[in-house]
Amino acid sequence: MTWQPALGDEWIVLPLLTLLACTAIIIVRMRSLFAAVMLTGVYSLLGASWMVLLDAPDVAFTEASVGAGLATVLMLGALALTGREAKAPTQRPLVPLLLVTLTGAALVYGTLDMPYYGDPGAPAQRYPSPSYLERMPGEFDVPNAVTAVLASYRGYDTLGETTVIFTAGIGVMLLLRKARRRGRRDDAETSR
Repeated sequence: MTWQPALGDEWIVLPLLTLLACTAIIIVRMRSLFAAVMLTGVYSLLGASWMVLLDAPDVAFTEASVGAGLATVLMLGALALTGREAKAPTQRPLVPLLLVTLTGAALVYGTLDMPYYGDPGAPAQRYPSPSYLERMPGEFDVPNAVTAVLASYRGYDTLGETTVIFTAGIGVMLLLRKARRRGRRDDAETSR
């Protein structure tokens, strides 16, 4: 049985992918670093929404917590220690643009021979334990076997991984706060 998109799924996916592309272009063109940080959080939430539509809630949880949550907070912490406006470029970024274009072309080329989403002959559908594959259709309404295993059978493990990443982010925030206080104290002592 192959996965077929639900009627109307493409009307959600296409605008979502368009929003992702537009958000990425706007982030690159931003001069205000604060606005760019906020838009990267929006980009991560859009990416998490796309992963939910692809029936990959485990990846969506990770993207939402790490990409939209932790990364945004860390970037705001770094922004508090630096300036709020980006400096104007002194030269044309042709070499980085060429490198990004070549990398993107290689990634697109690498996806051309991938199996279709939900294809039962795909490696992700064939190699998990046969018992999972036999029990999964009756227990879950998820076409992707890996997602069903991670979000159900290993749900506590996925929750634990997210908790570890969240705890590490809180630790980094506390360290940044302590360094910021120390910097203010040193500035006050030198001004006396």
